[in-house]
Amino acid sequence: MKSLKNDLRVVTKELKALAKKTEKVMKAVDKLEKAKAAPKRKPKAKAKVRKKAPAKRAVAKKAVRKKAVLKKAAPKKAASRKGAALTATDQVLKIIKRTKKGVDAPTLMKKTGFEDKKIRNILMRASKQGKIKRAARGIYVAA
Repeated sequence: MKSLKNDLRVVTKELKALAKKTEKVMKAVDKLEKAKAAPKRKPKAKAKVRKKAPAKRAVAKKAVRKKAVLKKAAPKKAASRKGAALTATDQVLKIIKRTKKGVDAPTLMKKTGFEDKKIRNILMRASKQGKIKRAARGIYVAA
């Protein structure tokens, strides 16, 4: 009787092991089926490179080269910031410069609408650059 019980235990262990293996195989088969069912993406076609027609005259090439060199050598005018939107740092600095006693971070958050983290980063960067100073704990004044 004891040997029969031992044999049954061994058989049940082996059946459980087989069940686990079949579940693994079924999962692998499901993955393969999903991969096949997914639409295949076509590789993007490479852009065709157009070759320029050779210049008719050698003189024309030299003139074009001279113009290009002159354009590069000419100093470029700096774009004026009047028409452009202010950066976040510029907005904060503008508010700080308007106040004589100084401004704290919560006030800047209310006036600009920026989050606390953004304000803190701007204040740290501006103080390192020397654009603002800390008048007291949490109060910032223009340098």
